[in-house]
Amino acid sequence: MKLGQHFLVDERIAERQIKYANLNSNDIVLEIGAGSGILTKKIAEFANVIAIEIDKKFIENLKKIDNVTVINSDAMDVDFNELDFNKVISNLPYQISSPITFKLLEKKFTLAILMYQKEFAERLVAGAGNKNYSRLSVMAYYKADWKILEEVPPHAFRPIPKVSSCIVSVKPIGKRFDVDEKAFSMVVGYLFRHRRKKIKNALKLEGLDVEKMPFADMRVEKLQPEEIAELTNFLVENGFF
Repeated sequence: MKLGQHFLVDERIAERQIKYANLNSNDIVLEIGAGSGILTKKIAEFANVIAIEIDKKFIENLKKIDNVTVINSDAMDVDFNELDFNKVISNLPYQISSPITFKLLEKKFTLAILMYQKEFAERLVAGAGNKNYSRLSVMAYYKADWKILEEVPPHAFRPIPKVSSCIVSVKPIGKRFDVDEKAFSMVVGYLFRHRRKKIKNALKLEGLDVEKMPFADMRVEKLQPEEIAELTNFLVENGFF
């Protein structure tokens, strides 16, 4: 098993993923980690598919499916901007969930229906004050709207994982607010290394001794993403980035 891949074997769940995506014949769907093609075949009944699969043993069978273009590669090495797709339906390998998700969000598409490990999905959708609120939560919120659609039990996969999964809908929005993205990402990273500290103390621990900053006495875990953006803009305007 490569890249933490657990292959979906429950066809009823694959059918529900397709319903969530509201496919039509004009859609071109990207699937990452096609595996044996259970999901691929069902997508291809409604739309054209670009299927990325790293494991050569699956390639010949995938190529036999009508309406499917197969790319035998690591998805992290594929330039999504060179692919023409408008929707994504994928059961993502656990180990590349974060980098592949943010790589996807650099490309314009209308909707993704993605399978994630449950813990990861809960972090994606968590808001300020939630125990799962994290750097991931903030950066995900900045880029897209997220919704957990259903929980999927371990026995729906082979090999059977130790944890449950979740189907998540993703609707990209570009950028939710006006901020220097590189600086924003750095500030979010600094803050969530010290999530229970006050903002002024968290930044001081990262080498930023800032006076009269907004939200100085709030705790990191309580700060809304929009407030982190406001803090970032303050830091940029005052020459800290």
